[in-house]
Amino acid sequence: MSSSDPTVQPVPTSVVEQVDAADVTLSNPKRAVISLGSNLGNRLETIQGAIDALEDTPGLRVKAVSPVYETDPWGVEPGTQATYFNAVVLIKTTLPPSSLLERGHAIEEAFERVRDERWGPRTIDVDIVAYQDVVSDDPQLTLPHPRAHERAFVLVPWNDVDPQAEVPGRGTVAGLLAAVGRDGVRVRADLELRLPE
Repeated sequence: MSSSDPTVQPVPTSVVEQVDAADVTLSNPKRAVISLGSNLGNRLETIQGAIDALEDTPGLRVKAVSPVYETDPWGVEPGTQATYFNAVVLIKTTLPPSSLLERGHAIEEAFERVRDERWGPRTIDVDIVAYQDVVSDDPQLTLPHPRAHERAFVLVPWNDVDPQAEVPGRGTVAGLLAAVGRDGVRVRADLELRLPE
């Protein structure tokens, strides 16, 4: 959808504030951005399952889900692995980053993600891309994600769900995306992820 599409109207701030005020399950939530990727099994079903699992997390609400993009795997011979499906979700959460990371790993394990080889195929990847404006070089969880600013498969869907977004310490998502380009990131208009009810 282009920004000139008249059916896509920004939600008035007052409405957003009312919705957030009504969401009494979260007090003083933080915004975070999570990248999801899968290239094994039923990729769409797995990503949707991960989104639903995030929504089922106490203290976490999924606020926006990007379109599905298809990309070629990184760092491997062409044709040796299936293509990835990628998406980005915006969440609001009262969980600290460390707990969010634990939850991401638990979701990966639930889908039997195996971490046996770098660049290996993945049932599901759950990556915390950004958490509020936090900049941290903690080796357990570097924020923002150390390579997010140079990866089109993160920047393209992130720009869809939050065109005003910034990568803390790196600049705007739109500006970084303009520098990186959209090569190899193909939108799958025939596929759709649901925002959990």
